[in-house]
Order: sequence, then structure tokens, then C-alpha cells
Amino acid sequence: MAAHRYGYARVSTLDQSTSIQREALEAAKCDRIFEENASGTTREGRSELSLVLEILREGDTLVVTRIDRLARSLKDLQDIVHDLKSRGIHLEATEQPVDTKTAAGKAFLDMLGVFAEFETNLRKERQLEGIAKAKAKGVYKGRAPLSDEKKAKVKRMYSDGIKPAQIVRETGIGKTSVFKIIKEMRENQPQK
Repeated sequence: MAAHRYGYARVSTLDQSTSIQREALEAAKCDRIFEENASGTTREGRSELSLVLEILREGDTLVVTRIDRLARSLKDLQDIVHDLKSRGIHLEATEQPVDTKTAAGKAFLDMLGVFAEFETNLRKERQLEGIAKAKAKGVYKGRAPLSDEKKAKVKRMYSDGIKPAQIVRETGIGKTSVFKIIKEMRENQPQK
């Protein structure tokens, strides 16, 4: 069976487009390109990535423009690369000298992963410093608290047996807030 080349393109925000990545992946002779708009540092919520990883077979190649399109943390990158390697699947990046068919490509991939995680951590530190300064000036107030109506909806859904992940999807309320409401519910229930 012939080996295939699958492309994966991802952008983080709704105002971005995958068109530039798609052009590069088409130029790299990908048989099929998977595209999505998803942020975050894990594979959670990235259905197109899950699909392409499922479709890939031994001898196939996964092509991305840059490794930060594939993974946003060193741990996530290592997990994906380990999975691909164990299944005999190659990884290439069109804008970086990453080609897991070569020793130099493998080494460069490892270095890029380390620097990508370092950059993410620096960004988080700068963001936290900015928030601390804004709080000190009284400018930053944080998110507005959830309304009693939204809290009641979460409680109702959870009481009806709906799983927290589905509550998050259906209400648009953050995962942390949903779990906090559920925890409070449990703590306030009378002990039997």
C-alpha cells in the first residue's frame, strides 16, 4: 500500500485564516489537508488533529508548516512524536528543518520543542506580571462573576445527570467555573 502525506493546519483565533498554511501544505504535495481553529496547549478540543492522527498509517508522513501548529507544549509535542514514531509515521515541517527521517531533523525537532515551551512560559510570566501591575493600579478587576442564573443552570444540568464536559460545551461557561459550582453543590449537600 502506498504511503500518504497528510497536512495539518491550525490557527488559534477566529480572526486568523489557515490559507497560508494550506498553500504551503499543498506545495509540499499533501494528499489531504486537515484544518482547524483551536487554541490551547493540549490536544483536547482539536478534532481535526485527532482525526488525522487516527488516519495515519505506517510509512505515512504528517506535514505541518511549523511544529507550534501541531503542539503548544513540549509534553504534547513529545507525546505526539512518540506516538508517530512508534507507529512508523514520519513528521515534516515545511518552514523548519524538521524531518524525522533524519538524525539532524530529529535533533532540531527536540530543540524547537524546548524553545517553544520556554517562549510559552515567558509569555505566561509577562502576562502575570502585567496583571499584577494592573491590579496594583486598580485597573484590573478580573472576570465578572457568573450570574446566579448561570450557576443555577449548571446545577440543574449536573443534577439531571449531564457530565461536566457537556455542561461546559452547552453553556459556554469555563471548565474551572463548572467544576467549582459542582464542588460547592457536593459540599453543601446534607451528609447521609
